[in-house]
Formats: sequence, structure tokens, C-alpha cells
Amino acid sequence: MTLRTLLFVSLVAVPTMATAQQGTLTLRDALTRADASGFRNRMADGAAATARGEATGALRGILPSLRLEGGFVRTTDPIGAFGTTLRQRAITAADFDPARLNRPDAVENVQASAVIEQPIFNADAWIGRRAASRGVAARVANAEWTRIATRVDVVRAYYGATLAHERVATLAVAARAAHAHERQAEAMVRQGLVTKSDALLASIGAGEVDAQLADAEAEARTAQRQLAVVLGADRATINGIPDELPAAGHIRAVVSRDTGSNGDGHEAVRDRADLASAALGLEVARLDVRRAQSLYAPRINGVARYDWNSASRLYGGDRSWTVGIMASWSPFAGANEIAEHQMTAGRASAARAASEAAREQALLEAEQSEHALRAALTRLDITERAAARSAEAHRIVGRKYEGGLATVVELLDASATETRSALNFAAARYAVIMAAAERHKALGGDPAALAALDDAPSAIVASPTQTQDQHR
Repeated sequence: MTLRTLLFVSLVAVPTMATAQQGTLTLRDALTRADASGFRNRMADGAAATARGEATGALRGILPSLRLEGGFVRTTDPIGAFGTTLRQRAITAADFDPARLNRPDAVENVQASAVIEQPIFNADAWIGRRAASRGVAARVANAEWTRIATRVDVVRAYYGATLAHERVATLAVAARAAHAHERQAEAMVRQGLVTKSDALLASIGAGEVDAQLADAEAEARTAQRQLAVVLGADRATINGIPDELPAAGHIRAVVSRDTGSNGDGHEAVRDRADLASAALGLEVARLDVRRAQSLYAPRINGVARYDWNSASRLYGGDRSWTVGIMASWSPFAGANEIAEHQMTAGRASAARAASEAAREQALLEAEQSEHALRAALTRLDITERAAARSAEAHRIVGRKYEGGLATVVELLDASATETRSALNFAAARYAVIMAAAERHKALGGDPAALAALDDAPSAIVASPTQTQDQHR
């Protein structure tokens, strides 16, 4: 069985076996974990929960309140003593004696009350409640946009780690082949077929590939750590990352539907959560202006209370009740209302500009993402052809070198070209995936749709050093 056949079988069988193992981390798994544990998602959810609490707090000027009071006093104050005795319904004719009125004995009172306060008309509270409700919706939309952005980050980190692993695998094969070239050149030197310079140049080339492999291994470890951070997980729990990116054909099948212009740009981005958040933010700012203006309006509040006064126990003695309505109006309160109106008007102006800027930025991103995806697909086609042609060119040069018709420099150049083409092909596949993820985000879609890439075997990439391996 030839080495090409062995590489073909291993590249097909290994991903299939890995997928069957429960330890394999798929993109779908990574997205699910990030939705639940991603740091940015958790912070955004916390901000939305905070907004809900603020909206509930805005009800304080609308809903009634119930307050229970209790206390104890002992007094010899003439008015306090007489009033306390009267509240206890214990006044007698003797209490009107002038000497007793002027110098009463100490009187004790246990006082208890149940007080209900009902706001009747507070315009600023009602408008503030509406603004707070819109604020909750804005925070929820912002949390959804954060979730979409995090999914793009997951795709970037997941396939970035996969790309790093594929780069390591490619350079590992290249390193083995480079050392095989080195051994081949040394053998030919001993046979007198080539000069010692061939062996030296082959040794230098092998060392360069070894250095690239060491860099790639370090980058792979960093990429795996970055994926753990995006998922909000400990790096020890991140394992089973695929060794290679999906096949070019499968990538094209998954993302081809995203290459169109989708017609009118305004229609394309209408479902973006960040635009919804910006629009709701503008509505909140406008309502806040109305709330500031309503501070000039009168306020009307009602109160009802029961009181108990006893010389010995809480809630003892006869009860008394009081009901009332209080209206208040402050046409001028030291310029506080003027300042509040000016500040809210400024915030509304800023929110309007932010909403308009968000829409224009969304349209720009939609256009950019379309161009970027088309360019990435074009580059994928070019690098795919280059990878196949460079592999064939390397094979031909290898045969010529064996026959003494090519120099070692030509052989090493062909080997380096094949390695570079394979790495460029992998990078092009990664670029298409990322361009598709950004395209989904730009149009207000869900990058999680790229989890469809899990449903096909990984790419079968021509080894950049197959020809060299045949000479080991």
C-alpha cells in the first residue's frame, strides 16, 4: 500500500473514529457550552436581570404601600400627657384640673399603627415605569446581540484551534519528509551521486521545518486556551478538538446560500438585535424627556391609617382611623426640573445619534461581509488548486532528483512550496468559515447555523510532503 493511500485512509478514518467518541468536542457542543457559561453572556444576562429589578423599582410611585408601626413613650409634657390620655380614651373630669393640666404625672403609651399610602396621580412615576420597561427590552436585546457575537467568537476560537492542530499535523509530516530528504541526500553523497553541499542544504531545510513545527505546537496550545476562555471553561475540560478543518466541498455547501446580496440592505439587517437595542434605547431617552417635563405637574396621593393607643400593650385599646388626600405642586424647586430637562434632552440627542450610527454601521457590515465572503470563496478555489498542483510538482521534482536531473535546491523549494500551499489551503478554509459567521451576524442571523459543518467528515487534504515521505 502506497503512502498516499495510507494518508488517505488515516485522514478519513481518524475523524470518523474521533466523532464516535464521546470526548470529541463538536462546534455544536462548543456553542451550547458558551451559551450557558460564556463570560460575556453571563455578564449580559446579569445586566438584563438588573434592568428588570430597576423596572420593578419604578413601581414605587404607582403601587400602594403598607406600613406597620409600633412604639413606646413616657412623658410629662403637658400637651403630650393630655393628648396621650385622650388617645387612650381615658380622659375624666379630674384631668381638667388646672394643676394637673400644668403638672401632669408621667403618662405611658404603647402606640401601634397600620398605614396604607396610595399614589393617585404621579405622572413622572407612570412615564418612568414605561421607560424602565423599554429599558428592560433594550437590555434583553443587547444580551441577545452579545450571545450572537459570542457565537461568532466561538466559531473563531473553535476552528482557530482546529486550524492550529491541522497546521501542526501538516508540519509534522513536512518535518518527517524533510529529514527523509536529509537522509536521502547523505546516502547519495556516500554513493558519489551528489556533493556534500546537497546534504548540508537538506539539513538546513529540515531544521527550518522543525522550527516551524515548534512554533505551530505553541500556537496550538494557545489556541486551545483561547477556546476555553471563550467557552467560560477551564482549559483542562477542553479536549477532543478535531485535527483538521471540514472539507472544502462541505464548507461551500454550507455557506453558499450566504453569498447573495439579499436585496435591499435596510431589509437585510432589520432583524439585528443591536439595532433593536439602539431603537429601544432611543425610546427610553424620549420617555425620559417626558418624565422630566412631568415634574412640573401636580402630585396627588392618598393615605389611610388605623392607630391603637394603650397604656400597657401593643395593638391594645380602642382604634382610630384617618383617611385623606394630599395634593402638592412645586412650580419651581431651585432649578432642579430645568436641569433634569436639559440633561434628559441631551441624552435623547445622543441616543438618536447612536441609533442612526448603529443602523449605518449595520448596513456597512452587511455590505462588507458579502464582499469578504465572496473573496474568501474565491481564495479557497485558488488555494485548493494550488495545493493539488504543488503536490504534483513536488512529486515530479522528487523523481527528477532521484535520477540526477534536479538539484537539491529545486527539491527543497518544491517541498517548501507544497507545505506552504497546504497551509494556505487550510487558512483559506478557515477564512471562509469565519466570513460566513460574520455574514450571519451582519444580517441578524445566527452563526450557530454553521454547526452544520459538524455533519460531514473533515477535509481530506493532500499531504504537503507525500513525495518526500516516499523516500524515507
